[in-house]
Amino acid sequence: MATLLRKVWESVSTRSSSTSHSPLQLTSSSATSSDSSLGPCFDSIPLDILLQILRLVGPKDAIKLGCVSRAWRSLVSDNRLWIYFLQYYQGHDDPWDSVFFAELNLRSGYPLQTFPSRTGELSFMCIYGQRAQVPGSVIIDGGSGYCKFGWSKYACPSGRSATFLEFGNIESPMYARLRHFFGTIYSRMQVKPSTQPIVLSIPICHYDDTDSAKASRRQLKDAIHTVLFDMNVPAVCAVNQATLALFAARRTSGIVVNIGFQVTSVVPILNGKVMRKVGVEVIGLGALKLTGYLKELMQQNNINFESLYTVRTLKENLCYVAADYKTELSKDTRASMEVPAVGWFTLSKERFQTGEILFQPRIGGVRAMGLHQAVALCMDHCHAAELTCDDTWFKTIVLSGGTACLPGLAERLEKELHETLSPSLANGLRVIPPPHGPDTAWFGAKFISNLSTFPGTWCIRKKQFRRKSRANIMW
Repeated sequence: MATLLRKVWESVSTRSSSTSHSPLQLTSSSATSSDSSLGPCFDSIPLDILLQILRLVGPKDAIKLGCVSRAWRSLVSDNRLWIYFLQYYQGHDDPWDSVFFAELNLRSGYPLQTFPSRTGELSFMCIYGQRAQVPGSVIIDGGSGYCKFGWSKYACPSGRSATFLEFGNIESPMYARLRHFFGTIYSRMQVKPSTQPIVLSIPICHYDDTDSAKASRRQLKDAIHTVLFDMNVPAVCAVNQATLALFAARRTSGIVVNIGFQVTSVVPILNGKVMRKVGVEVIGLGALKLTGYLKELMQQNNINFESLYTVRTLKENLCYVAADYKTELSKDTRASMEVPAVGWFTLSKERFQTGEILFQPRIGGVRAMGLHQAVALCMDHCHAAELTCDDTWFKTIVLSGGTACLPGLAERLEKELHETLSPSLANGLRVIPPPHGPDTAWFGAKFISNLSTFPGTWCIRKKQFRRKSRANIMW
């Protein structure tokens, strides 16, 4: 590297001396040609080769070369070079397509403003430098079953705990339960609340667009902010879980199907905003019911177990969703696994019968519409609302939640929707499995917390919250 820098400097020095024998001979044209040349040793090298050399040099030394002359500065600022550095040097474990999506769609904060899709419109050299200076954040994904937490610079969540709803008892004030919950998370992470911003995902609740539902959402939101600012957290970004799951799938519009602990919600989102006026469909069927149904099937077949932990482990590792339920009944589907510290278990038809209640709730004793029917109804509402000039925004369906990771679920849902919907609505339909498994919402929060403009307009600070308690935070 030192040799390359010396060569560049010698080349520039030689070029300067050859055009500066007399001050009177230095014209504007010679100055211009001087600035547009990389030097005798480098002008004959093709641009692609020079960029390959700069890749080997690395970002820090590339910046130094950009200080040599205007020509080198122009070369070093080439977006292709910094796209490469963002891919291989920044060390956030974020794939390039995720970085590009976030910087293109999320960097302005909420409401979302998409930047021009041509990469030439953005300076990735500036973005690289800004991302390197972004402070680390605490990320808490307050799921409906259990909470995931971790550091924004980590590759994945570092721990799990019960949700804030399970702290204290039903009679405990919300403030006390939240204070206990956040205090426990910070203690387990060994982090002082006052040192980093926090990005918090909140489970979808109070689904309606009624005044009472709005008041309930606002009350919970204000309680969360009050607790965190009382703990001296410098900045808070609170976004609902469905929106974060959509971001993790590198989308800003679509329908998120979140299979939670007790209920499944079908959430239409346009440009990052939940379309509650269109309607959020809710099915009284979640992970807990699937686990309970597998328990019943195992009891019917005299399969002994000691706890629901065993049943849940078997569900997560052996169960799947059949592409065709009737056809699957005639197959030999036996499979075995060992549950640590418990023993070996063998399941057969229970493996696909468990997930089938998502599409046929009645076989599990649940009076509710099937998952495909709820999604089709939501799509019909989106189409009827005519919120945009075309229907493509709601034809991407993203699955979220641990139970949504069941193998075959995305394919079965897409198949059922094609059979349920009209050809015009089904055309272009795509169902995406949870992009990051059960941690999908956590990764959506990570996209935000590593943005070059973070905390920026994504966060609210204590003074803002005190001054305007009803600040326009995305919810």
